[in-house]
Amino acid sequence: MRIVVVDGHTLNPGDLSWDALAELGELEVYDRTAPDSMVERLRGAAVVLTNKAVLDRAVIERLDGLRYVGVLATGYNVVDVQAARERGITVTNVPAYAAPSVAQHAVALLLELTNRAGHHDATVHEGRWTGSPDFCYWDYPFIELRGLTMGVVGLGAIGREVARVGLAFGMRVLACDPAGGAVEGVEMVGLDELLAESDAVTLHCPLTEETEGLVNAARLARMKESALLVNTSRGPLVDEAALADALNEGRIAGAAVDVLSTEPPTPKNPLLSAKNCIVTPHMAWASAASRRRLMAAAVENVRAFLAGRPTNVVQ
Repeated sequence: MRIVVVDGHTLNPGDLSWDALAELGELEVYDRTAPDSMVERLRGAAVVLTNKAVLDRAVIERLDGLRYVGVLATGYNVVDVQAARERGITVTNVPAYAAPSVAQHAVALLLELTNRAGHHDATVHEGRWTGSPDFCYWDYPFIELRGLTMGVVGLGAIGREVARVGLAFGMRVLACDPAGGAVEGVEMVGLDELLAESDAVTLHCPLTEETEGLVNAARLARMKESALLVNTSRGPLVDEAALADALNEGRIAGAAVDVLSTEPPTPKNPLLSAKNCIVTPHMAWASAASRRRLMAAAVENVRAFLAGRPTNVVQ
């Protein structure tokens, strides 16, 4: 049985092993696969693993031998699930593997907005402290989190982790979650109330038709001028032009995002030049521990499928 990994570099840039997967069949791993090479590389494969390489209907319908697609991520919008279902192809994902790492990165982004450690480290290494007339300096307000209000949008595995950290910082924590999640000590409120009352809002909800553009101009207008926004979830949750305008006009104080609507972004993405906006390259999920969990779970998904007991099958 032929197994093909179409874009393995992100999961395993060289510090992990594909050996466990290779034990299950004849394995081919490509670091990256361009769209126009997809069909040729996958022809004759029964099992395909993909992270962000797209398997749309046009590709799926040309792969007669394909029986299984394993997504090396939680989100599976890169696969046309309906087209796969019509051809009897099982599609699986790997839920929850990255929750600790993403929560940690979300908190790191919030702390960067409040402390600006990276900025001040850079200025010290540029020689500014050695030439300073004073024993200290700071270029941004140093914001203490204790006593402020954190708003968590989505209380899945990641949102719960972030909420608990907020409580540990001594923050009042609000949350909204259509799925009905709850954390002890966290106040459940509606989205509009959360946006209006929070000093820091952090997004942890999936991308759906309902959540696309969730943070738009109207909702940004509900936030405090001193408020901070963090997004480690999905780029399209945020209207990027509206957020850039709010930042540039001082209608909110800062934002930090690990995700953008198009990745990699074009140079014209408005958040790349917006005031007080920190952008990291969709790296929140990618700790070594997180990637090891992802690799192990992906292999177990394939093994379960081959045994006739598929797990983590997407709907």
